[in-house]
Amino acid sequence: MRVPPVSRRHQGRALGGAVLALAALAGVLTLVGPSAGDDSSPAEFRPEFPQRGLVTNEFAYWHPDAPGARHSPDWTMTSGSLFGLDGAGWSGRPDGERPDAESSKATDSAVFRLASRRRDFGGTRVTLRLRVDDLITTDRTPAHAYDGVHLWLRFHSEQECYAVSMARRDGEVAVKRKTPGGPSNGGTYVTLAVSRAELPQDTWVDVLATVTDLPDRRVRITLDLAGRRVLDVTDEAPGGLIRPGGVGIRGDNAAFRFRDFTARPE
Repeated sequence: MRVPPVSRRHQGRALGGAVLALAALAGVLTLVGPSAGDDSSPAEFRPEFPQRGLVTNEFAYWHPDAPGARHSPDWTMTSGSLFGLDGAGWSGRPDGERPDAESSKATDSAVFRLASRRRDFGGTRVTLRLRVDDLITTDRTPAHAYDGVHLWLRFHSEQECYAVSMARRDGEVAVKRKTPGGPSNGGTYVTLAVSRAELPQDTWVDVLATVTDLPDRRVRITLDLAGRRVLDVTDEAPGGLIRPGGVGIRGDNAAFRFRDFTARPE
């Protein structure tokens, strides 16, 4: 605040008024708090889906300038196809063939890899409703115990992220850390926690996952299914995953839907 020039006679009164005004302003700022103009916390992420139709697919990722390439403002997709179905996200009918721009003849969703464009999610609470319709195989993707649906947290790349298995063919749930370098698509998985919690097919299930920073550069990850805590683990050595990243969904040989996907600061 700049105090205009005043005579010596009124200087004390003016300065006193300025001090009171600054004190009052400070009080207002204290009461209002950071939310008045602070954009440091990431906004809630709540993507919407159409009633019918393609949202995006791997074709758009690998051929971004091709005519008809379908891009999403929310998602990128290195493999598979994402559709809208009755306002939910849908894998389509999974197969192992490469799709065209419209995914009209094939989806390649037997290998489904969907990540948010945003990469500013640090401490985050992710909620969604998940429905696994079927588990399949293709000539290119034989059955594996880990087939199913998994949630990505702190996603930096397909070689660096947390993978939280929500529904697997073998009935297990798990939290894994993936770091760059190794045999799994250029990365290495380390299993941090595993338990059993089978999800019924053809049933909508509430999912809640959290990732939270702890003192001493540790990271805590939790998973709740249908209102029950099934995993709670602390990663003592997160490495680069101490940094914020994206969120996303991975599917392996799974036909599934998800709705009400929300990621908000934890």
